[in-house]
This record gives sequence, structure tokens and C-alpha cells, in this order.
Amino acid sequence: MIRLSLLLGAMLALSGCGEKPQDLGGAKQDTAPYLGTGAGAFVDPGWKQGDKTSWEQHLRARTQSGQNDYTRSN
Repeated sequence: MIRLSLLLGAMLALSGCGEKPQDLGGAKQDTAPYLGTGAGAFVDPGWKQGDKTSWEQHLRARTQSGQNDYTRSN
């Protein structure tokens, strides 16, 4: 009786190991793949790529406008 319950328990525990991979197998995909949000989605207006002074000005403005914990009032 103990052997039977151990055997059934082992079979139950290992029953999920035989699952087959779920690939499309040549089936047509319903939706188009994700292509991103576009180039300008995460770019701050006024910032120019490759312009060092523009980058420094934006960092300075961000530091003073709310990301500096020392200037915040509670």
C-alpha cells in the first residue's frame, strides 16, 4: 500500500516534466511584432543629440527643478 502511494505520488510529481514546447510551428502570427515607441518618445524637447552644451544645460535645469533633494521643502 505504501509502495503504491509512493509510486502514484512520484507519477503525479513528474507528470509536468513531459510537456512539449509551445512554439508557433509555422502558424501565422495574429499581431505584428512590437517595433518600439519611436525615436522621439523619450527625448526631452530642445535637447540635441551630440551637443555637449545642450546636454549640460538640461542636466543643470533638471538638478535645480526638482531632482535636488537639498532644495526641496517638506
